[in-house]
Amino acid sequence: NPPPAPSGPVSRPATPPADVARDAAQAFPSAAKKMAETGTTPAQVGSGSGKDGRITKGDVLAFLAQPPVASAPPASASQRKDDPREERVKMTRLRRTIARRLKDAQNTAAILTTFNEVDMSAAKALRAEYREAFEKKHNGAKLGFMSIFARAVISALQEFPAINAEIDGEDVIYRKFVNLGIAVGGPNGLVVPVLRDAEQLSFAEIERKIAGFGKAARDGALKLDELTGGTFSITNGGIYGSLMSTPILNAPQSAILGMHAIQDRPIAVNGQVVIRPMMYIALSYDHRIVDGKEAVSFLVRVKQGVEDPRRLLLGL
Repeated sequence: NPPPAPSGPVSRPATPPADVARDAAQAFPSAAKKMAETGTTPAQVGSGSGKDGRITKGDVLAFLAQPPVASAPPASASQRKDDPREERVKMTRLRRTIARRLKDAQNTAAILTTFNEVDMSAAKALRAEYREAFEKKHNGAKLGFMSIFARAVISALQEFPAINAEIDGEDVIYRKFVNLGIAVGGPNGLVVPVLRDAEQLSFAEIERKIAGFGKAARDGALKLDELTGGTFSITNGGIYGSLMSTPILNAPQSAILGMHAIQDRPIAVNGQVVIRPMMYIALSYDHRIVDGKEAVSFLVRVKQGVEDPRRLLLGL
């Protein structure tokens, strides 16, 4: 008989399968060491969040932190029988992965959300004035608000690097690049393809890549390497009409920006009440690594960049 499984919060085999050595190449050394110590296999941890889908130590710790699954009492025959008015559908692999990763984020990170609002007047005016010329110049690439927000986020991340960082065990990994995840809706749910080295991309390149991701998501053609390795994410619930939300982290990332619907609202400008197109924005962040002051200041920088896009062009 095989030896009993080691005790711990999650049931794991004491002797990993024969292909663990091969699969360990999918993991960073610190993650492979932790898996070896705990008898965990890459298959149990699932998709990695590191570059090229490699498993990080944080992924392993998140798996180990999951509470044990209690055995449910056997259901009675009447409970097991499906109601003819119901339809039972097997969860897709994508939906299972999304569910697991979102719950891992809640179980692991100390999530907090801060809010601000953006006057979209300047961004709308810029878009209206240059949309046609931009599209003509860049072979049909459309000038949208997402590229403006992306450039504002990239600029703010360079000022506040902790928001683009990641906790790995007892270490913090700071990055000199931005792999920007952009949440897009597909037939099987929300996915977050990644703009790699986004700090090097122009407005037109960002718009083209986002449009390509959207089409691939609708066609179910996104590749695994396009969905891994992000360091910060943006999600836009506004396209579905959301006025305000508290977005959940895309673990092991430390923060995510939520955009929302644009609404004409009365605001005070120079002592006068005027009607302006306003958008609420939200930053959810991991308070273990990001302080409140950093989070609020970051969101103010994003607000300033969008409200005055000239700052982005001048690198301010």
